[in-house]
Amino acid sequence: MASRNHSSITEFILLGLSADPHVQVLLFVLFLIIYLLTLLGNLLIILLIHTDSNLHTPMYFFLSHLSFQDLFYSSVTVPKLLENLLSQRKAISVEGCLAQVFFVFATTGIEACLLSVMAYDRYAAICHPLLYGQVMNKQLCERLVWGSWVVAFLDALMNILLALNMDFCELQTIHHYFCELPSLFPLSCSNVSTNSAMLLCSALLHAIGTCLLI
Repeated sequence: MASRNHSSITEFILLGLSADPHVQVLLFVLFLIIYLLTLLGNLLIILLIHTDSNLHTPMYFFLSHLSFQDLFYSSVTVPKLLENLLSQRKAISVEGCLAQVFFVFATTGIEACLLSVMAYDRYAAICHPLLYGQVMNKQLCERLVWGSWVVAFLDALMNILLALNMDFCELQTIHHYFCELPSLFPLSCSNVSTNSAMLLCSALLHAIGTCLLI
């Protein structure tokens, strides 16, 4: 039965923010402006940091990656939101939903890790100013950034691999405007206790762990 249900569900319905067509048009214009400003602002920050040699310091190096992460995160959710605001049937495929879950999870994890790295950078600059240039060298900065990306993507991968084994029932309505794991759990016919435990461990890692480091 679970296998049949899983194969019969090919898409989810995202309820979005409003069912009123006039409100949806206003929301589309608003979110489109915010999205374009977000893209422009982050691209300008990245371009400025990479072109101005005076900004080739660890702090701005981390800031450029944080801007790229913000650009990446916005592009994961907002384009589909804009599409659904103008369409009558606000559907997303199961594969597209799981892909969105993965990249939302990864980008939020990257942000948490990068903020911890930036906090460590400021700690080294304030508490060890004479050794700062030696401590925060280029190799260490690159390792910290790549480490943030690897940790976040591995964490997202473990959660999404568990989610791939979930069987979904006939109920397919997501009461949100994008896909996330807690929204998928009520739609599943299978046991999600392992998924919930893994999600809790990830939340503790990113929320409490990074906050303690900061």
